[in-house]
Amino acid sequence: MDIKLVSVDGRSIRFILSGVTTAFANALRRVISAEVPCMAIDDVFVIENQSVLFDEILAHRLGLVPLTTDLESYVLPEDCACKSDLGCPRCRVALTLDVKAPDGDVLTVYSRDLKSEDPRVVPVSGDIPLVKLAPNQRVRIEAYARLGRGKDHAKWKPVTVCAYKYYPMIDIDAKRCTRCGECVEICPKGVLEVAEDRLVIKDLLGCMSCRDCEGRCPLKPPAIKIGWDESTFVFYVEGTGSLPINRVIVTAAAILREKARTLAQELREA
Repeated sequence: MDIKLVSVDGRSIRFILSGVTTAFANALRRVISAEVPCMAIDDVFVIENQSVLFDEILAHRLGLVPLTTDLESYVLPEDCACKSDLGCPRCRVALTLDVKAPDGDVLTVYSRDLKSEDPRVVPVSGDIPLVKLAPNQRVRIEAYARLGRGKDHAKWKPVTVCAYKYYPMIDIDAKRCTRCGECVEICPKGVLEVAEDRLVIKDLLGCMSCRDCEGRCPLKPPAIKIGWDESTFVFYVEGTGSLPINRVIVTAAAILREKARTLAQELREA
């Protein structure tokens, strides 16, 4: 198995995973999306809610606000020694929301209005609208965030996108190609271009293997052929900001490795 990092751009990462099967690539994708823990609001106590939103809807919106996560300081509730429904400082973080609209003015409550007892666990973005209050309306809420996994609820997913595709392979018959440009025009990703009187590949990783270029080529058989390497995969992962994107990948790899070790141990003992 070999891994090549292509790019890291803020919350997104692109890498090439080679020398593995489709089953392994899909297992990694599922672990990244569903097994890497992150923080999210899970318990909400509504003390006062004069807004037009029902308590349940407001609680749901709070739960979907991505929170920055500190995996070193907190543990999953099921792994905590407290065994309490509301948890303890080792497995939960308390956040409060207390906002009142001024007299004669409408006020939009944003995620920045959530006050956390731990500065390491705060909304990833302060610009997420939660509810709009009419003049003199008020909301008072006490909420508790905890670690969880995406397989239990989407609010605990540390990524918004986790996808892979086969590594594309483009074969151009330079002797037969007339450089007519038909394949360049039809390509939806701008993978090809005619440069210095020859057809060249401008962005191989952008290829979706749609094979539209093959169908547009006026030659029979086409002077361009699209294929893919079934043991090499191009991954693209985009995070929510709850965890650094590189931490998401490293944690997922560690979880997958531990699952393999556990399975191997169980097979030896069987």
